[in-house]
Amino acid sequence: MKEEIMIPVKGLSDKNELCCSEDHSRLKEHQALVKKLNNEIPPEEELFDLADFFKVFGDCTRIRILCALLFGEMCVCDIAEALSMTQSAISHQLRILKQAQLVRSRREGKTVYYMLSDDHIISIISQGLEHIEE
Repeated sequence: MKEEIMIPVKGLSDKNELCCSEDHSRLKEHQALVKKLNNEIPPEEELFDLADFFKVFGDCTRIRILCALLFGEMCVCDIAEALSMTQSAISHQLRILKQAQLVRSRREGKTVYYMLSDDHIISIISQGLEHIEE
C-alpha cells in the first residue's frame, strides 16, 4: 500500500487532512493549485455579498417579477395584475429587489415605474433558465 502524503491546505486542520491523491508525482501540481486558489478566491466579505445577492433569487415571486420586467418597465398595478397578486405583495417584493439593486424605478406624476437595473440581470435570468432547461 502506498504511503499517503500530507499537503498543507489553508483552512484545513493541519494533522488529519490527507491529499486525495496517492500519486506522489503530482504532489507539486496539487500544491501549486492550492496556492493559486488561495490567491485567486475573492475575499470572504465579497463572497458574503455574493451569497446575499443570490439569496434574492431564492424567492419564486421575486423571480416572477424579474421575468415580467424582462418585457419592459411596469407599474405596481400592472405587475400585480399580470401575476395575479395584490399590489401590496408586489410592492413588498419590489422593495427587496430594489434594495438588492436588481430593479430601479422612475416616477411619472403619481405613478412609479419599475425596470431591471441593467443588462446583467437579464443575463443572470437568461443563463439560469438555460441551465435548468438543459
